[in-house]
Amino acid sequence: QGQLEESGGEVVQAGGSLRLSCVASGRTFSRYTMAWFRQAPGKEREFVAVNSVSGGYTKYVDSVKGRFTISRDSAKNTVYLQMNNLKPEDTARYYCAASSRVIMSAVSLGRMYDYWGQGTQVTVSS
Repeated sequence: QGQLEESGGEVVQAGGSLRLSCVASGRTFSRYTMAWFRQAPGKEREFVAVNSVSGGYTKYVDSVKGRFTISRDSAKNTVYLQMNNLKPEDTARYYCAASSRVIMSAVSLGRMYDYWGQGTQVTVSS
């Protein structure tokens, strides 16, 4: 049984940076597409970024393009989300997700992911 555990979330001022980490255990997630989603209070879960199995394909939601970078270290079974120039609207709980079956045209669909972490809270103050 695979597990994902996020960390790195905290309170930060607007314009600041954070790096979220997602450590995978229980199976070899190097063969999985890895993604980050987020959910703000009262809002639906939102796709943020995805990294393909090979790491050669990445995709971001428009609102974070140029500010966020997703990457993975397969040797450490870890996926990262580097977040720069944070804005108050980035405030949300961030979740790591993994899928062995998602196709690239559907990477933003949460239902395509089989494994989810518990999330880590990011709060950006203005």
